Amino acid sequence: MTGPQLLSDYFDRSAAEHPEQVAVEEPDGARVTYAELAELVDRVRDHLWSLGVRRGDRVGIWLRKSIDAVAAIFGILKAGGVYVPVDPTAPASRNGYILANCEAHAALVERRWAEALDQELRGAGHRAELIAVDEVGGGRALRQSLTGHGKPIPEAASVEPASPGDIAYILYTSGSTGKPKGVMLTHENGTTFIDWCSETFAPRSTDRFSAHAPFHFDLSILDIYLSMKHGATLVIIGEELGKEPVGLAQFIADKRITHWYSAPSILSLLAQRGNLGHHDYRALRAVLFAGEVFPIVHLNALRQCWPHVDYFNLYGPTETNVCTWLRLPDQIELDRTEPYPIGKVCSHLRGKVVDEQGNEVARQETGELCIAGPAVMQGYWGQPELSARAFFVDASGVRWYRTGDLVAGDERGDYRFLGRRDRMVKKRGYRVELGEIEACLYRHQEITEAAVVAIPHETQGLMVNAHLVLRGAQRMSLIKLKQFCSEQLPGYMVPDQFVFHDTLPKTSTGKIDYQTLAGK
Repeated sequence: MTGPQLLSDYFDRSAAEHPEQVAVEEPDGARVTYAELAELVDRVRDHLWSLGVRRGDRVGIWLRKSIDAVAAIFGILKAGGVYVPVDPTAPASRNGYILANCEAHAALVERRWAEALDQELRGAGHRAELIAVDEVGGGRALRQSLTGHGKPIPEAASVEPASPGDIAYILYTSGSTGKPKGVMLTHENGTTFIDWCSETFAPRSTDRFSAHAPFHFDLSILDIYLSMKHGATLVIIGEELGKEPVGLAQFIADKRITHWYSAPSILSLLAQRGNLGHHDYRALRAVLFAGEVFPIVHLNALRQCWPHVDYFNLYGPTETNVCTWLRLPDQIELDRTEPYPIGKVCSHLRGKVVDEQGNEVARQETGELCIAGPAVMQGYWGQPELSARAFFVDASGVRWYRTGDLVAGDERGDYRFLGRRDRMVKKRGYRVELGEIEACLYRHQEITEAAVVAIPHETQGLMVNAHLVLRGAQRMSLIKLKQFCSEQLPGYMVPDQFVFHDTLPKTSTGKIDYQTLAGK
């Protein structure tokens, strides 16, 4: 049998083979089978087609995680389109910028945000067909919003199918210019990654995958498509529950989650405050974590609570999804204090470590990790120069993506993560460009200088501190500062602390001295 060529093929095959299996389940117990979801997916596809969406057109998704959002994703893909998910908690200014930037033809948006989005798009000189959806959940609101609008596609005017090399989705990440940048991933980028996951984690149709990551975050790619490929169940975890360790600990047990995937920060919270010993976790088979370093003390505590589980450390930027991996040993050494390595390069990719001149370094020397292979992005939407800088071509003609991460090999051949080459950091699993936060702060009329630094923190993992010089002598209200930032940035990018200065320290060349600030 020919393997899937498109990400939507995974769903189609499971809908045919497991029609009565539960495909998606929401926190309140609402659920749909593969057959029911397939019917809703086709409605989305038909409606988009009636609005003029064709192969390669971008379609935005501003919906909270739900059955409705999953149906929107597959409906867009089956229409030949490209889905562009945005952060449901982000302000309309940011989400409007993203959908205008990618020239979205249409967007599925919750009605509560539709008017603000329309205003932002019009302000940017862009028009898009907005499909307003009432309170999401269970697929009911989405179905109702499509009723009487989308007619079945006539056979003579069927959807032009996408090809494996077509863009399937664009994920926007923090950008150094103060504006987010769109990472373009093809169907082939996604399917080669998911097929590797199948070989590595051996899922079953009876498995239940957590959907902890928001759908605009690259961890969601594994959650959605690996579960859909194997006819398994995707269990949605809401935004609030996902941050609350006691309730989440019970939820994982009650919902019989078999595969958990998240940033280490939430797993650390579960180990410390989740009362894990009070619940039955016999269903849990695998814990996957990615996005940041997992402090060994919290990993050890989690392992004592869940000793029967296989643990995997996954590493990779959005541009490659997962590109290295490590299965942790069954026992953690009692005297170990260092975090575990990020492991070896995944079998569907190639990796090498280079110096600043692009020359490969010896195994245990420090250099920048570069990745090549079919899961590497095509580039950044509308930014050919930035895309060109992200790659280099070696003497043999291989195109390598520069991750910007510094690593060194150990005696076992695993890579150890040593930090970022630039000023990008990971916070709560999200990639954050500190320059974007600075650009936001500079929009405030009372701020004349801004410098943002990230400081390691024992319990929180990372603290983002904003150092400010104000126009007037009077200090600003911290509450108003946080409110100002939250109106323009996602919550995870709002600084943890604000520090006021008469002037910021400078280097001998007149630049802001970030090293001095990081020491304060």
